[in-house]
Amino acid sequence: MSVKAFAAKLFAKRIHAQTQKWANDPVATQEKVLASLLKTAAPTKFGKDHHFSSIKSHADFVQNVPVRDYEGLKPYVDLVVNGDENILWIGKPLYFAKTSGTTSGAKYIPLTAASMPFHIQAARNAILSYIHETGKADFVSGKMIFLQGSPILEEKNGIKLGRLSGIVAHFIPKYLQKNRMPSWETNCIEDWETKVNAIVEETFSKDMTVISGIPSWVQMYFEKLSAKGNKPVGEIFKNFNLFIYGGVNYEPYRAKFENLIGRKVDSIELFPASEGFFAYQDSQKEKGMLLLLNSGIFYEFIKATEFFTENPRRYTIGEVELNVNYVLIISTNAGLWGYNIGDTVQFTSLKPYRVIVSGRIKHYISAFGEHVIGKEVESALKEAMEGTNIRVNEFTVAPQINPKEGLPYHEWFIEFDSEVSEEPNNLEEFALRIDTAMRKQNVYYDDLITGNVLRTVVVTKVRQNGFQEYMKSQGKLGGQNKLPRLTNDRKIADLLASE
Repeated sequence: MSVKAFAAKLFAKRIHAQTQKWANDPVATQEKVLASLLKTAAPTKFGKDHHFSSIKSHADFVQNVPVRDYEGLKPYVDLVVNGDENILWIGKPLYFAKTSGTTSGAKYIPLTAASMPFHIQAARNAILSYIHETGKADFVSGKMIFLQGSPILEEKNGIKLGRLSGIVAHFIPKYLQKNRMPSWETNCIEDWETKVNAIVEETFSKDMTVISGIPSWVQMYFEKLSAKGNKPVGEIFKNFNLFIYGGVNYEPYRAKFENLIGRKVDSIELFPASEGFFAYQDSQKEKGMLLLLNSGIFYEFIKATEFFTENPRRYTIGEVELNVNYVLIISTNAGLWGYNIGDTVQFTSLKPYRVIVSGRIKHYISAFGEHVIGKEVESALKEAMEGTNIRVNEFTVAPQINPKEGLPYHEWFIEFDSEVSEEPNNLEEFALRIDTAMRKQNVYYDDLITGNVLRTVVVTKVRQNGFQEYMKSQGKLGGQNKLPRLTNDRKIADLLASE
């Protein structure tokens, strides 16, 4: 065992003890976080406008601070972007994480001196948690890579801005700098395909032990590696045994990855966003990710079934239940208050509090009242593939409300991995397998099928690399961009169908 690996084990033990302390006292931990946030931000414009100094309880907070999304908070954010101080948080942000918006164009998410360290700390602690549980630490001596956006930053009124992953690249701890890949020059390449090709050339002969990134884009890296070496990734990188990912559910990709790698490797799931780092997988044995209750973020939860009603109840950590779909609402030390990030979560454990990301509140299908969510379509596809050699590269689902003939239906656009696996001999039979799995998960969907409101699923094949080409056509190839698993309209579907 190397000195670095031995030190990592000692550090992991210490961090585990610290984590257990707050995880075993969740309600009090969250109460302290809220009190600290309110006290610090009371002198800000937002704090004064919302009477922070008079808030003594969560009920007071709910009364004074409504739930908002980016559009609702935008008047305050615009002041911050213009260079004003003490608007949402004390002083000015260190950075803006610039993301693509909807009606407002670009979104500028503030990152402050108080919030930034937690992004780095959470990623570090996820790895340390893995080391503590498994005892595996030798990988820290090898090379590590995170497929991320360019670290080149712009500036707006004295505040630097860029993609979150590019900003984080400036905060890599010194003890990891020698192990980290790719090089700074390669990381700065903007064009994603050019960048991945350069990363393949740079890493091909290295002892890669940890690889991380959004699965869809790591898949592209693996495919190019395998093609270059004419052998599985696991033979190219013999000591590669840990894959770290976030952004999307790994399960639809797992079989494909194991085929590309040539063997199974351990994985750690993360739940990061520009708005905060919310959770990480703390156990290889238990389902879900540990919700980070002591990281400068106060959490509230609204049941997804109630979200669009008037004045839905906002639950705190001590009030949540298992297996209920909640919209995640956050208030943070970056100055986001009662903020709807758009993600939905379900709790898999209450001791400690672990969650899975179940989807997006805007990414669902409820054209007929079925309210199908991301977790359900991912699980249905996984079940449909069980016992077969069928592998899927990517997929998305949309409603077909006005078919040329017959009843309406849900249309699944699927890119099968025809290079290394079988495609369904009978698409209608495969569609029925998906449909059966969907009906078991969603009683509303089942009622619509039974009542002849909908007909069973229709599967439409997407040609090889069709989704990559679609993302490229939208200027969203690579980085932190993700294809929606499902939508309540046909904007994506119609583009795919027209090709």
